[in-house]
Amino acid sequence: MEVIRTASLTRRFGALTALDGLTLAVEEGEIFGLVGPDGAGKTTTMRLLAAVLEPTSGDAWVAGHHIVREAEALKEDIGYMSQRFGLYPDLTVLENLEFYADIYSVPRRGRGEKVERLLAFSNLTPFKKRLAGNLSGGMKQKLGLACALIHTPRVLFLDEPTNGVDPASRRDFWRILYRLLREKVTIFVSTAYLDEAERCHRLALIHQGKLLAVGTPAEIKGLMKGAILEIRASEPREAASLLRAGLRAESVGLFGDRVHVLTQDPERTSGEALQLLTAAGLTPEAIRPIEPTLEDVFVSVLAEKPEQEHAEQ
Repeated sequence: MEVIRTASLTRRFGALTALDGLTLAVEEGEIFGLVGPDGAGKTTTMRLLAAVLEPTSGDAWVAGHHIVREAEALKEDIGYMSQRFGLYPDLTVLENLEFYADIYSVPRRGRGEKVERLLAFSNLTPFKKRLAGNLSGGMKQKLGLACALIHTPRVLFLDEPTNGVDPASRRDFWRILYRLLREKVTIFVSTAYLDEAERCHRLALIHQGKLLAVGTPAEIKGLMKGAILEIRASEPREAASLLRAGLRAESVGLFGDRVHVLTQDPERTSGEALQLLTAAGLTPEAIRPIEPTLEDVFVSVLAEKPEQEHAEQ
């Protein structure tokens, strides 16, 4: 069953089109990821679906409610955790939860049990008397999530919830999200971390307000035209720079200590890369074809955009 549906959803800010005709559907009980670079339109999409902003044109329905005509009813069925979630640093963990319970008019009867359950769920029980301002970044995010869940929403909107959080806390946060699926909560999450996007059931790639692709991580990877060569060299940054300048390939990217090359002809490109690097004294340790990552796919899509836009002019 569709729990989120948009139809040509558009939002402009003066001459800037932040979201351009977004049409997609999200099924109940799935983790749906919205993926794109800064300025792609992720936060605008979140704020529209959470009825914080009104669209310039188009429509959307969340949990059966129209985002404009039924905005107040919609807010009772959603939890929304923005990038700067409004925790109160001078209140304790427990006091923050009680405050949000009051905001959402959570009944007093049974509230204590719900609060304790959320504290245990987010691993915050030992810290319930600690001031929120004294929590680590990862713990603040978990408290923000608990506050967004206090009224038992059907749909949870998370806008880059792990941005700036250490890797261990990010993994912990995602474990909590997966446990939420048992409660049949639909999770709509935006992220710039493409390794996190791999954890979603389905993804939407957006760039400059436009939808580029929708599908499972495997389906998105299948859209890539060409093959990826992974090159391991002793000086990866220098190798990447050299290959960008001298290689006939669609794109060359540096991924940690390895270079990824997108090419339509892996055999030819492999030979050219070996020749270039060897001539420069950077003989590679290995050159091999690999399965593309989502980051490879996104880099290739963004590399294609300027050429497409130029062709359209």
